[in-house]
Amino acid sequence: MILHCVFLRFKAAITAPEKQSIFEAVVALKQVIPGILDVKYGPNVSPEGLHGGFVDGFAVIFESAEARDAYLIHPEHVAVGERIVSSTDGGLAGLLVFDLNI
Repeated sequence: MILHCVFLRFKAAITAPEKQSIFEAVVALKQVIPGILDVKYGPNVSPEGLHGGFVDGFAVIFESAEARDAYLIHPEHVAVGERIVSSTDGGLAGLLVFDLNI
């Protein structure tokens, strides 16, 4: 299995309802892209203060690396990804993606 973690630094102008809508769009991918086992999202709740400005994020659990790879190029994911990038501070610089084998 793959744990696909995406940490976000949203633009200051992005509202809480806009963030929620983005996260709901990510969750909806589970219904259209095979191999997604679970999706979680929310704000960083670590007390350490080491977030580097990435204070929101989501994690997707895939059944396999192949499922993750198919997700990356799936048109629905690409559309949601473009929406996320346009909402982050600095575009791609406002994202941190980290995948783990679990």
